[in-house]
Amino acid sequence: MSRLEEKTINIEKIFTGKVISLQLEDVELPNGNTSKREIIKHPGAVAVLALTDDEKIVMVEQYRKALEKTIVEIPAGKLEPGEDPLECAKRELEEETGYDCKEMDWLISFYTSPGFADEIVHLYIAKGLVQKENAASLDEDEFVNLIELTLEEAEQFLKEKKIYDAKTAYAVQYLQLQKALRK
Repeated sequence: MSRLEEKTINIEKIFTGKVISLQLEDVELPNGNTSKREIIKHPGAVAVLALTDDEKIVMVEQYRKALEKTIVEIPAGKLEPGEDPLECAKRELEEETGYDCKEMDWLISFYTSPGFADEIVHLYIAKGLVQKENAASLDEDEFVNLIELTLEEAEQFLKEKKIYDAKTAYAVQYLQLQKALRK
């Protein structure tokens, strides 16, 4: 055990839902004392930075109940059990936007809130977008408006807090960095 690792002594499952589960863990701390940790287990997710040929960012506007408001985000979704993140990213892009792509590459993976959750998001970039005639449809409980923004418009949405989630802010900052490196 590393000098920082916490050893799990007991796990009590509190809740199991459609997307997440919550468990209470008793842990032994590095100094030998014990403590409790509330842990959210999540299957992981993907997000797609989809760029049109004229370099617009394909986004969705969606109501988020946890926030009690509508925000603008890059397409994203939850991994199904055993699903390959790349395949999930392609599926989510099609379901939420109606687009397929000629090229999709992994950019980065990151934990969203490692202090209490194990959710990991795999971020991809999609180029060579092609509108599908018979695209897969949204989940039955999912409603979105499709929008396309220039980088400058996305930057303004960040200032106005229309874009307010980490995965989308990260994607916009990635494009800002790429633009700065080209200068």
